[in-house]
Amino acid sequence: MRGRDTGRRRAAFFDVDNTVMRGASIYHFARGLAARDLFTTRDLLRFAWGQTVFRVGGSERPDHINAAREAALAFVAGHRVDDLVELCEEIYDESMSGRVWEGALRLVRRHLEAGERVWLVTATPVELADIIGRRLGLDGALGTVAETVDGVYTGRLIGDLLHGPAKAAAVRELAAREELDLADCSAYSDSCNDLPLLSAVGRPNAVNPDDALRRRALAAGWPVHDFRRHRAALRVGVPAAAAGALAGGLAVGALRRTRRRP
Repeated sequence: MRGRDTGRRRAAFFDVDNTVMRGASIYHFARGLAARDLFTTRDLLRFAWGQTVFRVGGSERPDHINAAREAALAFVAGHRVDDLVELCEEIYDESMSGRVWEGALRLVRRHLEAGERVWLVTATPVELADIIGRRLGLDGALGTVAETVDGVYTGRLIGDLLHGPAKAAAVRELAAREELDLADCSAYSDSCNDLPLLSAVGRPNAVNPDDALRRRALAAGWPVHDFRRHRAALRVGVPAAAAGALAGGLAVGALRRTRRRP
C-alpha cells in the first residue's frame, strides 16, 4: 500500500476500451474463447452484428444498450463465477496484456508515482475489469456487476450497465466513500459517451478520442492524448461499451453450452 500523503485525496479514473487498451477488452476475451472452440459459428455471427449495430453516428442508442443488457442477462444465468474468472485470467495474460497502450501506461504511472490512486471505470464486466486493474497495479476497478448467489450468476444485474451517466454516478459514490476531492481528480476516456464522467472531475482528458469528444476537448481546452499511429483507426469497427456487454453474454452462453457437453 502506498503511503498516505496529500495525493491520497486525488485520484485518476480511466476508461478501458480504446483508452487503456486497443479495442474492446471483452472482444479480446471473446476471441480467446473462440480460440478454445468455445464459440459456435452462430455466436460469432451474432457478436459481429453486435459490433456493427452499437455504433450509430458515434454514440450508442438507448434501445441498443437495453438489448445488450437483456442479451447478457439471458446467458449468464446459472454460470459459475469461478469458471469465468479463470478464463479471464488466462486470456488476459495470453492475448490482452500486449494490447495495452504504452502511452496510457505512462499516464497511469505518472499518477501512481505522484501518490495518487487509480481506478478503471468501464462497462466491461467487473470480473474482467478487476483482472486488468490488478495486472496494471491499480487500486481497483468499477465495472458492470452481475448478481450472484452462492458463486453462480442469477441472470440479474446489480444496478445498470456502467455506461454513460452511470459511470459518473459510480465515481461520485466512490469519491464520497474514499474521501476524494473530485475537483482535484483526473479522468480519461476516448468516447463522447463518457462526457458525464469527464465533466465530474476537475481534470478531464481525452485519449484516442472520437470526433465528438475531440471537438469538445479542443473547445474546452482539455488535454488530448492520441496513441494511435493512424487517425483512420478511429473509424474502424471499434466495439462500443454496450457491444462489449453483449459479447460478454455470448461468451458466457458458449461456456454454459460447453459445460453441458458429454
